[in-house]
Amino acid sequence: MEVKINNIRKEFDRFAALHDVSLNIASGELIALLGPSGSGKTTLLRLIAGLDFPTAGQIFFGEEDASHHSVQDRNVGFVFQHYALFRHMTVAQNIGFGLKVRPSASRPPKSEIKKRVSDLLDMVQLSGLENRYPNQLSGGQRQRVALARAMAIEPRILLLDEPFGALDAKVRKELRRWLREFHDRTGHTTVFVTHDQEEALELADRVVVMSQGKIEQVGSADDVYDRPQSPFVFSFIGESSHLPVEVKDGAVLFQGEPIGISQGSDSAGDLFFRPEDVVLTDEREALSGKVTASRRLAGTRIAEIDIANNGHAPFHVEVEVPLHAPIELGSEARFRPTRWKIFTK
Repeated sequence: MEVKINNIRKEFDRFAALHDVSLNIASGELIALLGPSGSGKTTLLRLIAGLDFPTAGQIFFGEEDASHHSVQDRNVGFVFQHYALFRHMTVAQNIGFGLKVRPSASRPPKSEIKKRVSDLLDMVQLSGLENRYPNQLSGGQRQRVALARAMAIEPRILLLDEPFGALDAKVRKELRRWLREFHDRTGHTTVFVTHDQEEALELADRVVVMSQGKIEQVGSADDVYDRPQSPFVFSFIGESSHLPVEVKDGAVLFQGEPIGISQGSDSAGDLFFRPEDVVLTDEREALSGKVTASRRLAGTRIAEIDIANNGHAPFHVEVEVPLHAPIELGSEARFRPTRWKIFTK
């Protein structure tokens, strides 16, 4: 099911939670809505679900304008962060609930519901646990029950709101891998909300980066990490440092001195780079500063460097260097970015 979001605006008591947001989601695509708290990602998910309605704009399911349809009419599957399972029902009863409460005209026979529940238990790898209650399951098992319950109604779209937020790191990682495999088997159009960058980059076909009710960038994991289109995306996705620079005659200058990199047109702005995209150098044209801390990161080392700032608080940057690089606390380190982006002011 293709989803088209056209110029959606959502206001709460005159506060605009979403500002003219547009997004096309292809049928069978797995999309991540990624952003900090207050970015509008959950509001957008609720609008797609029909749990809220837009102040302006339209939401299409295929060619159908679903902007003001009820949750029931939209036929979406929704998985919440805290499972929202019925504690007094068994696993099988939870999964089959959405089918059993349908109006009699559209309610499947009991035998068909039973088979559908059994098939879903196999699909989410919980066969044999159908008679257990939610409090007898682990967090990961409960989340899979919640997903099976959402799938039982054969939804047109599957929506997940921070689906792994209540789980510990190891279980989260296992479930991420499982959800990707599950999605590839079922082929459902799936949209999930997360504030976890690693989760979004690992799982999604495309990542929608949001900030302050707007979409900052939409793209693959490689797009948003390697080719960020705004200072916010560069800062929010992964680790980065930035310094104020100017470009004169093609040379990039920091505090009036060339740093060994060049850019086409003269301008002033902020130079952004990632810790892994630097090289140590002895050359004069480079950035330099005092090493204030050093810590191991697997097979490399992160060095924290303070760069002088003309009597003001120093600029603090981090660089990733080989494990045995000549980096000592209190010493001067000279380095140059190998990949960077300048956002002009």
